[in-house]
Amino acid sequence: MARSKIKTSSGTGAVTAGRRVTLNPKVARRSFLKLSAATAALTGVAMTTKMTSKAHAAGKTEPYAGSKTVRTICTYCAVGCGIEAEVHNGVWVRQEVASDHPVSYGAHCCKGAGAIDMVTSPKRLKHPMKKVNGKWTTITWDQAMNEIGDKLLKIRENDGPDALHFNGSAKVSTEMAYQHRKFAAFWGTNNVDHQARI
Repeated sequence: MARSKIKTSSGTGAVTAGRRVTLNPKVARRSFLKLSAATAALTGVAMTTKMTSKAHAAGKTEPYAGSKTVRTICTYCAVGCGIEAEVHNGVWVRQEVASDHPVSYGAHCCKGAGAIDMVTSPKRLKHPMKKVNGKWTTITWDQAMNEIGDKLLKIRENDGPDALHFNGSAKVSTEMAYQHRKFAAFWGTNNVDHQARI
């Protein structure tokens, strides 16, 4: 049992108290041990073959008829890892690592492995959207540009260019990050950050 020493205000010095000291008074030692045992048991069950299975590659494995392989580089950062893109009818349909690439040596980071999602993901936005009455609705490009531009100019007039911070995304290309940085510079601020740090 942990015991603490309490100093009294009188000149008698430190007095040992029989009070118990715990880091979290809501969780006693017995409760903690029960939770630990339950966690270990559930982890053991999760590692059995009934809850896990072998991973299998999904989708088409043979090249599309008439497709061609285009050797290119990943655009998510400035490292320049190699990608072998399979292009079918002008559309990027699949990718593989460039095994003999001098930079990446046949490997990808998690962003490079998902680079094709910029083209094929069903979740990617294709039109500007605005939340109206709690629901996302599609708006025109002109409406989006006008509304955003008017709001940005109002902020700049009221509070100056440093009132904004331009925060980039890790899901945009190096070229998009460069444009993002340039826009912040033309806006008149240094308040900009991005995953690629450009």
